[in-house]
Amino acid sequence: MLEIFTGSGLAAAAGMNAYIPLLMVGLANRFLPQFISVPDGWAWLSNPWVLGIIGVLLVVELVADKIPAVDSVNDVLQTVVRPASGGLVFGSSSGASTMAVTDPAEFFTTHQWVPIVIGIVIALGVHGLKTTARPVANAVTLGAAAPIMSTVEDFSSVALSAFALILPVLAILGVIAVIVLGVLLVRRRRRGRSDTPLTPATEK
Repeated sequence: MLEIFTGSGLAAAAGMNAYIPLLMVGLANRFLPQFISVPDGWAWLSNPWVLGIIGVLLVVELVADKIPAVDSVNDVLQTVVRPASGGLVFGSSSGASTMAVTDPAEFFTTHQWVPIVIGIVIALGVHGLKTTARPVANAVTLGAAAPIMSTVEDFSSVALSAFALILPVLAILGVIAVIVLGVLLVRRRRRGRSDTPLTPATEK
């Protein structure tokens, strides 16, 4: 059960920032195996070259996500990357024998695709909430909210990833909080649209 909490927390973190949980899982597996030891089929995540590439991509993401307008373009591009990252971190962190992805060659025949699909769905859901809220905030604040919201999302992704690795129960509470906050933002946006008075057409 704790493996599912860990995977869910990491996948939700990937929905906010694709590279933070990937980097933390790789570093934890390499230097702190007491927190997480990924199955053999996923050991490449802790390869120094892989960690270096993820680090470079993370820097690009951190910068792009804080620039108004560029952040929206980045969100479109990340529609594939963040869910993929969520699938990877969920699959790599699931240690139970029924969930672990131990051999990529047996991926489909042993239902080892299940944790990856779960991670993709979770990350895609969080990503959807993020991409829905960000344009509204940018429009209301003329772009001033972009760096603030991005920084909050980055710290949230780091915290959620850390909790997922160290205290999985807190991670699942964080996932629930993210979902609730996202639903409230979407409802507020819809309510704002419904409350906007329609301007009557000018008579000729």
